[in-house]
Amino acid sequence: MPTLFRLLTILAIMGGIAYGAAWLLANYLEPAPRSITITVPQDRIGK
Repeated sequence: MPTLFRLLTILAIMGGIAYGAAWLLANYLEPAPRSITITVPQDRIGK
């Protein structure tokens, strides 16, 4: 039983680290804005 408990503890710690890393990236990293140019074909303008 101690081996199962150790495995579950390690998995929980690794899951917590992954969740914390995702949370930090989502809240503290701002994406760099950039302009986007899209060319629309002429046959689609009249429709």
